Amino acid sequence: MSAPKISRRAFLAMSATAAASFALDWTKIDAFAASMGPKKDYPTVVIGSGLGGLTAAAFLARQGIPVTVLERHNVPGGYATSFERAEGRFDFEVSLHATAAGNGNAEERILRYLGVWDKVQFALLPEQYSVLLPDGSFFRAPQKDPDGYARLLSALFPHQGPNIARFVRFMTDVAGEGKRVMRKNPTLEGASFYASFPFEYPNMFSLGYRTLEEVLKSHGITDPRLISILAVTWPYYGLPPSRLSANYFISPAADYLLNGAFYVRRRSQDLSNALADAVTNHGGEIIYGAEAERIHVENGAVTGVTAAGTHHPARAVVSNASAPATFFNLLPEGAVPKSYRKKLESYRVGLSSFIVWLGLDRDITETVKDYEIFVSSGRSPEADYDDFLAGRVSECGFLVAVYDNAYKGYSRPGTSTVSIVILSGYEPWRRFEADYDQDSKEAYLAEKERWTEILIRRAEERVIPGLSKMIAVKDSATPLTNRRYTGNPGGAIYGYDHGVDNDFVNRIDNRTPVRGLYLASAWGNPGAGYGGTIAGAEVTFYKMMKDWGG
Repeated sequence: MSAPKISRRAFLAMSATAAASFALDWTKIDAFAASMGPKKDYPTVVIGSGLGGLTAAAFLARQGIPVTVLERHNVPGGYATSFERAEGRFDFEVSLHATAAGNGNAEERILRYLGVWDKVQFALLPEQYSVLLPDGSFFRAPQKDPDGYARLLSALFPHQGPNIARFVRFMTDVAGEGKRVMRKNPTLEGASFYASFPFEYPNMFSLGYRTLEEVLKSHGITDPRLISILAVTWPYYGLPPSRLSANYFISPAADYLLNGAFYVRRRSQDLSNALADAVTNHGGEIIYGAEAERIHVENGAVTGVTAAGTHHPARAVVSNASAPATFFNLLPEGAVPKSYRKKLESYRVGLSSFIVWLGLDRDITETVKDYEIFVSSGRSPEADYDDFLAGRVSECGFLVAVYDNAYKGYSRPGTSTVSIVILSGYEPWRRFEADYDQDSKEAYLAEKERWTEILIRRAEERVIPGLSKMIAVKDSATPLTNRRYTGNPGGAIYGYDHGVDNDFVNRIDNRTPVRGLYLASAWGNPGAGYGGTIAGAEVTFYKMMKDWGG
């Protein structure tokens, strides 16, 4: 039987593992570099110093490319950052809960190459995650133990035991196929590779354009309660199982199962700082307080960027800013093809978040043992998603992170650091937008405080008894806060939605229709998350080198 023909386009649409498994072919990179001529002739501007922008800039700087990073804020990192309150008594994490960095996966491999891995400590968390069920019992997902994970779930749902084992095995098989792809064909090139792909990598191929719910049901997993636990981390990706592309869930979930969930010690800001150092230590420059105002284009190609009134000439521009800002605000009219604009306008901007940070006046690690606790609402993920969109903060599921259980010494002695997190649509906050922008925030602050107190009360009732009497410091952030600090429309935290209609080949390519303009962010390919944006920046670097020297 002959292998069915499969195009590269179709293949890329089939699995996130393809992008996650991408690895640079340095023989080709060296050949591209040898054909380029003087590196000084390739000045590059990177807009934004989020993880994608920093990683791309670090690759370029190590290659000897003159690179300038323009950052609107006064520190690097984007969402990968932290902030202090009470004169440094508490240092709050902005975004990171867990990342799968280890055992030679893409994130570790990239950070090692950039000289960052040994500059940052990764603390293995006590468990992948915990779920506080409606009856008050806990399900705790173990670290680096897929079989143990399956056994624990099967004990809760014995009628689904064989299906659970089959699905967990499927996830690890997908991960194994991804590693084989990386070994055999790291740049995903060659007609014969795509022709034989369905037979050599059947599990990756089977994902196709399917939602997570469809893949779960194809393995016989139909119990709504089981699906709620298996897919409890869906807020990491911004869509419930019925809408979330299976590609975006399966590969990272398998990475966590096999390699473990880690936290950056001390904070995610340490990772951002180390990447920033990797840029500047190799001759790159980072300019803070420099918000990009215009990407200049002549004869269809970028020529530079103006930021804070200063023009920076460039042969290439890498945008770590949001895709809507890049294409609709920064580029001159007519620079973006109409068909491309239409494609972008068809995408839906993903959800934002509402976060409460609490500094407690005591150590609670003896009474609350879990690190990351998903508190079940007792309803479906789809019902929670609708609540997030509508701002029904009293009803939705929520997440409590006790950061002192990430590693010993997270907070100062005798204190604890806690966050309470929900996803949030932008609509509940849109009515405050105009006043917020004019610094008239009375009504906005009242609503922010209302949400904050509701979440504190709910966390006190379900997770931390007496919580309200322990609070020494509290702060919170809304979608408007996120929009203010990142410029992302709607305060989006994941870029565009990760649905099947925005799966890989339909998602924006990191090489754009504007010559010399590239993307390296959650808005591009492969998508959101620490690992996703770091891996996507590597792909962007490869495309740039190929365009210059191929």
